[in-house]
Amino acid sequence: MYCNQCEQTSKGIACTAVGVCGKDADTAALQDLLLHSLRKLSVYALKARQAGVTDQEVNRFTLEGLFVTLTNVNFDPESISEYIKKSSRLTAALRRVLNENELEVDNDIPSDLGGLIKQGEQMGMLTDKKADPDIQSLQQILVYGLKGIAAYAYHACRLGYEDERIYAFLHEAMAVIGEHSDDLQYWLNLVLRCGEVNVICMELLDRANTISFGHPVPTKVLLGHRTGKCILVSGHDLGDLKAILEATQGKGIDVYTHGEMLPAHGYPELKKYEHFYGHYGTAWQNQRKEFANFPGPILMTTNCIQEPRDSYINSIFTTGPVSWPGAPHVNEDNFAGIVQMALEMPGFTEKEDAGSVMCGFAHNAVLGVADKVIAGVKSGHIRHFLLVGGCDGARAGRSYYREIVERAPQDTVILTLGCGKYRFFDQKLGDIDGIPRLLDLGQCNDAYSAVQIALALAQAFDCGVNDLPLSLVLSWYEQKAVAILLSLLYLGIKNIRLGPTLPAFITPAVLNVLVENYSIKPITNADADLEAILS
Repeated sequence: MYCNQCEQTSKGIACTAVGVCGKDADTAALQDLLLHSLRKLSVYALKARQAGVTDQEVNRFTLEGLFVTLTNVNFDPESISEYIKKSSRLTAALRRVLNENELEVDNDIPSDLGGLIKQGEQMGMLTDKKADPDIQSLQQILVYGLKGIAAYAYHACRLGYEDERIYAFLHEAMAVIGEHSDDLQYWLNLVLRCGEVNVICMELLDRANTISFGHPVPTKVLLGHRTGKCILVSGHDLGDLKAILEATQGKGIDVYTHGEMLPAHGYPELKKYEHFYGHYGTAWQNQRKEFANFPGPILMTTNCIQEPRDSYINSIFTTGPVSWPGAPHVNEDNFAGIVQMALEMPGFTEKEDAGSVMCGFAHNAVLGVADKVIAGVKSGHIRHFLLVGGCDGARAGRSYYREIVERAPQDTVILTLGCGKYRFFDQKLGDIDGIPRLLDLGQCNDAYSAVQIALALAQAFDCGVNDLPLSLVLSWYEQKAVAILLSLLYLGIKNIRLGPTLPAFITPAVLNVLVENYSIKPITNADADLEAILS
């Protein structure tokens, strides 16, 4: 086992025995084999596309297959083995379409789980020790960026929105992974193209969400609960949340959000359901404690699942690419079992008032008051904008993000998105001339909002984004954050502060390129960084 794709990797290098995320060596081997299988599938999907043939099943499977290998998504060897077998079948079908039938592709993988694990142990994604380490580093950055794109595109696809450019790039890039040429610039260019395609992908997902559910509006979200039956929905998938709301309508069951589902309360087509009550808990890494105390079933959509405790493993349901051995898995179009369990479980027996937070400040809402924002900057009432967002995690160093928000002067506005906000999401920071000092832009899936706001402000002030009184202070954990970072680099945004640690898969030479060209900075401490930002 060798896995270095997340921020919390062991000793800051790699997990080699068991993943910090809970992934065991067998699961890691199967994920490596699935990636290898998707590379092979991509080779023939690319050939087919060049011959004028596109296969929508292959396109969509590529998204879901890559998503399965994202951190904290699928830990079930049986489930992953089925993805590997399907990838092999789809590859064989493409070869037949291309009249390349000389190899027995259907039989190129073992049929049993033990054989697949053994093969996966020999199939590390990038294991050629003779390869140039900087080339290999860029290839890893690319792979992890592709995983992030696949996650975002999967959400959009589920809502009926797709873009052939995304599929074409995924197959083109996956097909060349592992080719250890000496052309460093080639790989740098491909990494930046990954960022470019992710901008397309984020715009697609934003369009899918806003057309399907309306533009988010500023909304007060209750953090407590009321008496009654209940269901908790975690993860990111708004389509699954709406399906749960429809399935529970009129049944006396309240629906609560958890983790990155909090911003769902701002969407008009979701908030119209009267039994969509409030938010429960905080960020993903606290779920084992929080889920154990929830008196109803839990639906885990997309990432980020942790090993369930025995006390609730039978009442946490997974769906889509998510899976954990022993937890019930349900199809996205049939949540009847979850509804039935909610009726059978006790629900909340007492009411709790735990205050509230605001969400719904996506690009449409913020740009709707752009004149006030611009006036605030010109008057000097707003001195600076801090975008403090990204992923949360268990490292103690993440307290930095709470500290920098708490210590930011009263004439600064804090923009946030992703689950990184849980370090400070309930802080009462007041407002500046009626504009809240803390603006929650949404999920990590809503990074497009931040980009749109920055570009609109730059246009309003007739300057470049890097000339705005705006600083990005980002936390990263998994591969969607890698894709977002690549998009910011593609857009030419500089002086990004990144933490709590820098990625283990970036070599010193590659880091030097990023520092020289984009002035990427590791975070230090809140006081020093604030002083530098505001000087």
